[in-house]
Amino acid sequence: MPYTFAIASDLHIALPHTVWDSPHRFHLVEFSIPALEVVLARLATLPLDFLLLPGDLTQHGEAENHRWLAARLAQLPYPVYVIPGNHDVPTPETLKTFAGFYRDFGYPAGDRLHYCQPLSPDLALIGLNSNQFVDKNGDLQQIGWVDAEQLAWLAQTLAQLRREGVLPLVTVHHNVVEHLPGQSTNPIGRRYMLGNAEALCQVLHEGGVKLVFTGHLHVQDIAYSDRHDLYDITTGSLVSYPHPYRLLTLDRTGDGFTLAIRSERVTAVPTCPDLLDYSRTWMGDRAHGFLLRLLTQAPLCLPHPVAEELVPHLRYFWADIAAGDAQFSFPQFPPAARAYFENFSDRPPADNDAVLTYSCK
Repeated sequence: MPYTFAIASDLHIALPHTVWDSPHRFHLVEFSIPALEVVLARLATLPLDFLLLPGDLTQHGEAENHRWLAARLAQLPYPVYVIPGNHDVPTPETLKTFAGFYRDFGYPAGDRLHYCQPLSPDLALIGLNSNQFVDKNGDLQQIGWVDAEQLAWLAQTLAQLRREGVLPLVTVHHNVVEHLPGQSTNPIGRRYMLGNAEALCQVLHEGGVKLVFTGHLHVQDIAYSDRHDLYDITTGSLVSYPHPYRLLTLDRTGDGFTLAIRSERVTAVPTCPDLLDYSRTWMGDRAHGFLLRLLTQAPLCLPHPVAEELVPHLRYFWADIAAGDAQFSFPQFPPAARAYFENFSDRPPADNDAVLTYSCK
């Protein structure tokens, strides 16, 4: 101690000839490799103990994009640990092959997609797989779920670490604590939550876990569960505004620890020197359909003409949420809509730069 590491999430790596160019995509995957190189150049200046990549490593699970990333990570002078995101394993077949690409980055043998990696004599990283496939009405559907086998293994692993006096850090792709109001029940937001988050949080709480690192939502946010005494630190995507990554220092303090978090952004890449302005505009230009659904679906259920009038005022709503630490004011909105959207204003702890202090008793 202290222990210094970095997080870059939802890289969506896409070699140029593999880029899917949809007019509705939010992700600037054409900048995925240059953005990663900017981050790696910055990390090269730091005394880093490891780099964590919490899922959606590739655009759509393409084998050549997995191979490129694994080869690039192998060049780094510090350990890297990865977990699969929903984009990395879009089919049951890709779920079975994921571990084979990342033998040096958390998966030493077999095809099991959960692991416990010792980081130091008193610190360990647990990686979980939150991607499952279920048959609904004859169709195979991908969901966020930590299966019973993993939960049992996790409980046993945490009990063993506790006996040995080892602090566990946990990473899983899907969110386990709500980062947005009503995220677990909203038709749009709940797909970013783990379907059995309560079951996982209970195992984590009983095992003394205080910190979980997630991705998937493409938002900078730190959420806290009083019930489980658990922080869910989610990191925004490297290929969407504001192109963030995190630098973290974990240190022991008496009977507990402090985690100092600092966030940085990729502000430019060689082919886009004004990346942040370009990316914010890109997101705003593509927000209309998403906002219309948000306004017309539950809980607001506004009439379509009313929703259309409000949409222009919300052009950068999602970009501001993604950036973290947002504060909203919509005095011109009808009372119900005003209360709904202003409720998305951030609450402590801060989303980008924060110091979290917790006890291990």
